[in-house]
Amino acid sequence: MKRTKMSPEEQAKLIEDARVFLEERVMPLEARFGAEGFAGIEADLESLRGELRERGLWAPQMPKTLGGMELSFLDHARLSRELGKSPLGHYVFGCPAPDAGNMELLLEFGSEAQQKEFLEPLARGDVRSCFSMTEPDRAGSNPAWMETTARLEDGEWVINGRKWFTTSADGAGFAIVMAVTDPDASTYARASMILVSTDAPGFIHDRLIPVMGHTGSGWASHSEIVYDNCRVPEANLLGPRGGGFLLAQSRLGPGRIHHAMRWCGIAERAFDLMCKRAVEREVAPGRPLGTRQAVQHFIAECRAKIDAAILYVEHAARSIDERGASASRTEIACVKFFVADVLSEVLDRAIQVHGALGVTDDTPLAAFYRHERAAHIYDGADEVHKTAVARWILREYGLELNAQSK
Repeated sequence: MKRTKMSPEEQAKLIEDARVFLEERVMPLEARFGAEGFAGIEADLESLRGELRERGLWAPQMPKTLGGMELSFLDHARLSRELGKSPLGHYVFGCPAPDAGNMELLLEFGSEAQQKEFLEPLARGDVRSCFSMTEPDRAGSNPAWMETTARLEDGEWVINGRKWFTTSADGAGFAIVMAVTDPDASTYARASMILVSTDAPGFIHDRLIPVMGHTGSGWASHSEIVYDNCRVPEANLLGPRGGGFLLAQSRLGPGRIHHAMRWCGIAERAFDLMCKRAVEREVAPGRPLGTRQAVQHFIAECRAKIDAAILYVEHAARSIDERGASASRTEIACVKFFVADVLSEVLDRAIQVHGALGVTDDTPLAAFYRHERAAHIYDGADEVHKTAVARWILREYGLELNAQSK
């Protein structure tokens, strides 16, 4: 898909339109989201999504022929930062994980029939999707070690295995599943991706997984899925057979940039709340928290680190626009662990400044902390990215290390 970069004026207007819509229409729903869950506000969210579709502020990652905004990667990253200020931002604008990544996979690798059956309704927002890759009994840091299998039988794929942390599976219309289709092939040619309707025989939604005591529902949840002789048509193979890891990297690389800029938005929201608290909360009559040097240092350090994170993510996004995701792998990997660190530090300090209030659900901070601690884990643990970056750099200096080097 050819993406056209916005002019500075167009970009500024888009960001301002998004900011106003979030503050006036979306953020007022956050308290109910915390109390009632996704199910309690789903109808309100669908109404807002309809408004944004009509205004042309929908699916920034999709081509205009599918109702999207067709933004460049850098423009999308900047919008993503604004949307990240609300936990509902990406959902209402039609670019939430995992749907956004699944749309991009189907756009690039889906057949015409697959795009008609799966991509078009997903891009319209008529259905939701999920992505089944992680397994409970296999290390996520070694995705090639996978138990789930799919074999061809009478023109159908028969899938067996168990997946977990399949985000948004509750109520989703279909899943994209990673499964071993060629067990005797080389390590990274063993697995394929297969499209599975959630009403297919053998697709079992086993449970919703509580995260730090909160189970969630619908789009805002994680599930454990059992594939018990789950049968889907042979034509549901997405991309080439044995191409699962190629597709996964195509999906996860740019997706890490979306996450990182979303994290910058969360950090900005936490920073704003921290500064307001420092001004409004008094430790003694006439002595607000902001008069304390420790709090002043929190504010100064967080501001510097957020700004550095934003610039780093924009640099990586610009690199993807100009050189492609594969050539930008070092930037993508560095951004993933660097911004996750910044996010964790800003959230922790914002909670500290709020005191006991910070660990309650009376502000968004506790919910952000609960769900975004996983920023250091999903889409590749920080330690894996650091090892990979060091390996790539050292190779340039003549030291060759394999992926399993200790």
